[in-house]
Amino acid sequence: MRPSTEAELAELLAGATAPLAVRGGGTRGVPVVGEVLETGGLSGVHLYEPGALTLVVGAGTPLEEVEAVLAEKGQRLAFEPMDHRALLASGPGAPTIGGVVAANVSGPRRVQAGAARDHLLGVRFVDGAGRVLRNGGRVMKNVTGYDLVKLMAGSWGTLGVLSEVSLKVLAVPQAEATLVLRGQGAAAAVADLCRAMGTPWDVSGAAWRGPSAERLIRVEGLSGSVAYRAGRLRDLLGADEVLEGPESAALWAAVRDVSDFAGSMAPLWRVSVKPTDGPVLLAALEEAGVGHAAVCDWSGGLLWLQLEGAAPRAELLRAEVDRLGGHATLMRAGAEARAAVPMFHPQPPALAALARGLRERFDPRGLFAQGAMAHG
Repeated sequence: MRPSTEAELAELLAGATAPLAVRGGGTRGVPVVGEVLETGGLSGVHLYEPGALTLVVGAGTPLEEVEAVLAEKGQRLAFEPMDHRALLASGPGAPTIGGVVAANVSGPRRVQAGAARDHLLGVRFVDGAGRVLRNGGRVMKNVTGYDLVKLMAGSWGTLGVLSEVSLKVLAVPQAEATLVLRGQGAAAAVADLCRAMGTPWDVSGAAWRGPSAERLIRVEGLSGSVAYRAGRLRDLLGADEVLEGPESAALWAAVRDVSDFAGSMAPLWRVSVKPTDGPVLLAALEEAGVGHAAVCDWSGGLLWLQLEGAAPRAELLRAEVDRLGGHATLMRAGAEARAAVPMFHPQPPALAALARGLRERFDPRGLFAQGAMAHG
């Protein structure tokens, strides 16, 4: 099924009698069950007002097309969404803007600019009863009742099928620079990253790449300001090298797409904890004898963990993450592990009850609850 209009989508969902697997580009690596419903027909730019920093686009529009349209006007999606394809070996399909929103995909710049949901102005979607719903608009404003804009971002397609999204966009900065310090372990690097985030120098990226033992700190803006702030950070924290312009951008594209772990099928986890708890988790894995490699983004708050061996070690990892008050998502694993280990971290009872109530409200027939959890 591939509807080309929102009305066709609503008709299809109203008449559906069995679970559906909602798919845009199919790049998120999420196991799906049911007849495939493709969103690629719901594409195209519906409204773009560069002066108002506003873009309205069909949910099935490829992310690359959205970024190309913005680049022509010197603008971008400030939340820096990643491309999962190489990391998850997910095939030739292109990620869609609906998939980015549905999974709340947010890259290294989240520490400064916020997450995808923070740039989402409005949504249109069709729920499991075939109803067309909309919320928000072209400008930020308060809402009453359900805040569907925030609710749909990160819902992984469990509440409905996005047909259109409205986004706030921002100008591409004049310059960027990245301070690189090599040879640091996780604890020392994360301490530096947290110190950098505590300065007034408006850091837009703070990461540590474990495989290369590189601490990375990025600043962006007007050329003079970038040079000044980079100098002050270098005086405070040190650097082996300062990369600028395209070299800096290429480095952060590798961090964003976790290219250190591409080309492998070893179990890969995405873990969120407090930034200072990132090294604590790595130390606990080391003590437990779990071989691993890590990339720490968001000044240590986001960890990409590649574990050694075929087993995903879910029970041990999630117990440690629970102790730290975080959550761990299994992003990549073999078919056997996928069947045995839930992708998403188990929710506390109260939160699970709330999520169940929302699904019953927006998907009363359970069309989207059978593994169809991403737009791709």
